[in-house]
Amino acid sequence: MERAALHYLERYSASAEMLRRTLARRVEKRARAREEDPASFAELIEATVARALSAGLVDDARFARARLATLRRRGTSTRGVSAKLAAKGVPRAVVEAAMEAEREEADDDRQAVEAEAALAYAKRRRLGPFRRPDQRAAHRDRDLAALARAGFGYGLARDTVDAEPDGTDRED
Repeated sequence: MERAALHYLERYSASAEMLRRTLARRVEKRARAREEDPASFAELIEATVARALSAGLVDDARFARARLATLRRRGTSTRGVSAKLAAKGVPRAVVEAAMEAEREEADDDRQAVEAEAALAYAKRRRLGPFRRPDQRAAHRDRDLAALARAGFGYGLARDTVDAEPDGTDRED
């Protein structure tokens, strides 16, 4: 079990819950092949996860900070980040602490962090200012909807879509 955990952690950064789920899947697969009860291995899984935590191989706070930075670079909204980290099994308090640290690094300017993420999302998806100039007006509503589905507020989506191609607002 420890060998499987180490092999997984060598390849991937993981939260404690991700490691727990991975080990449980492996145990279930092997138990099914041997016609055993996978529930009998629950204590072994928990002990392995506890050893990984105590050894520092798994740290939910470190994982949340690193994943938050990655998701922000890709253009993920605050709502999207929360949902993705929750899906990875990171506790809500750890996610909030990571976001608070991100805000402190950005001098408590939450809107700036969110605006950068919205611009990165628009660039990656070629929305608004990153669309061909002759298509911008025709696709404005679709671009707004795409940003809204990604978790950005209407005001921020509107500002992002209506921004000039060089990244500055028209109102400046």
